[in-house]
Amino acid sequence: MVFVITGWLAVGLGLIGVILPILPTTPFMILAAFCFARGSPRARAWLVDRSRFGAHITVWEEEGAIAPAAKRLAVTVMALVFVASIIFMLPWWVILIQAICMGPAAAFILTRPDPQR
Repeated sequence: MVFVITGWLAVGLGLIGVILPILPTTPFMILAAFCFARGSPRARAWLVDRSRFGAHITVWEEEGAIAPAAKRLAVTVMALVFVASIIFMLPWWVILIQAICMGPAAAFILTRPDPQR
């Protein structure tokens, strides 16, 4: 039951991430697929069958890969949020936290392989 609840929370956060550019969508959907695989095969099948997320989840699970377009989008949005934070003169500690979090996240994304398909 914990996996199912966590999976649906991840789906909810991922859907919010579709609207809010500072919240990533795909990692939450991958987390949801992981949780559903352990708690609800039916919910996992529903998620993987979604045209928007299914291919990304499958490629990640099979190859640990991220499509080049998804890499560009993710890193571009991170950079835009960081630049906007500087332009809007957010407190230095907020910008520092963003740099500490988004820098390694961007590096991780960029170093994942491209899908073999």
